Amino acid sequence: MFEGQFTLTFSGVSRSNTKTQIASFNAKLRQHPFGGESLSDANTWMAAFENLREILNKDSRKTKIIFIDELPWLDTKNSGFMAALEYLWNEWAGARGDIKLIVCGSAASWMIENLIKNKAGLYNRVTNKIKLNPFTLHEVKLYLKEKGCSYDDYQIILIYMVFGGIPYYLDYIEKTKSATQNINNLLFGADAKLSGEYEILLASLFNKYEKHTAIINAIATKKKGLFKNDIIKLTKIKDGGTLTKALNELEASDFIRKYTLPGKNSRDTVYQLIDNYTLFYNTYLTTNEKLDSNFWVNNLNSPQYNSWAGNAFEIVGLNHVSQIKKALGISGIQSNDYAWANEKTQIDLIVDRKDNVVNVIEFKFSTTKYKITPDYAQKLNNKLTEIRNYLKTNKSVWLIMLTMHGLASMNNAEIVHQNLSAEVLFEN
Repeated sequence: MFEGQFTLTFSGVSRSNTKTQIASFNAKLRQHPFGGESLSDANTWMAAFENLREILNKDSRKTKIIFIDELPWLDTKNSGFMAALEYLWNEWAGARGDIKLIVCGSAASWMIENLIKNKAGLYNRVTNKIKLNPFTLHEVKLYLKEKGCSYDDYQIILIYMVFGGIPYYLDYIEKTKSATQNINNLLFGADAKLSGEYEILLASLFNKYEKHTAIINAIATKKKGLFKNDIIKLTKIKDGGTLTKALNELEASDFIRKYTLPGKNSRDTVYQLIDNYTLFYNTYLTTNEKLDSNFWVNNLNSPQYNSWAGNAFEIVGLNHVSQIKKALGISGIQSNDYAWANEKTQIDLIVDRKDNVVNVIEFKFSTTKYKITPDYAQKLNNKLTEIRNYLKTNKSVWLIMLTMHGLASMNNAEIVHQNLSAEVLFEN
């Protein structure tokens, strides 16, 4: 967008102290053609931004564009970075009208709390914001096609079930290899390209990431999610600001989602894992055992694989609720969307609609068209009975089946109100 137009581009240094961050900024300014070589090195952020101000004054272009990447890494403890940034903008840059400051950070929670919701010097200063969400299946399909990958929907969904919609991981996919081969090569064996990626990811996003790891590990134990009290019991993290902050950070970074069950208040919020890569890591890669590069092929159709695949396909569905609603023709209808379980049964997704209908959505992953057996039909009937009893509602309760390839036949499927295949998840 701004290629060749930047006055300055700069990136924070991962997990470094204030001295290192400022030294890196000084080095960047010294290289600048607009008088950078004559600048004295700064020892504080206030002095560093004063040097930046000198360079901007020498830039004769109509618009001066500054881009700072990984901004949260610059805000080290007692660095004075935010105060200096606020001073630069409020006392000089903001009033000029010819300066664009574009900042980016992978620590989404920091960006929200310190910029978007800033109550101090940068209050209401943000002109526009972009949250870069993971790719949808539609976008993944376009991306892989652009890479030259000739994959059908099944292989694309399998890739999504492992890596989610993260372009960084998708960029490693090799078009000459199947989805299964790529998973083997990237995650298993001594030379796996993404070996150790999970720990690196959490460490780059969160300070004291061990708490975040413990929370994820706890929530991953129950696919419908956990109440906060259950998280406290499993993690031993005390209730309070630290736990709440970590949960908000995980939600802002798309690891988890939260929802409230009908009839409950905000204290009974449920936190549920919705990141496919995290689920895969917690299923297969937490052990210290070195798994060979053929592990994934040899594990196909095992009980562990089938359990993971069912859960992973459900997460894919939860990340494409808007596409499901579009397929049902209810995009414009308000609804409360949540998972639900009791001691007798569990339901993948409930869409409780304002138009007096409750959609009970059941996700099923399989390599062929899904067959409803008499036993499974009885389980589906039990699900509808249990949710009717729980909701105590006069609304119509309709069962929606969303399977990979649709249903094999409508035998034993009279209870199904609507039958969807995974094709609907690829809608734009």
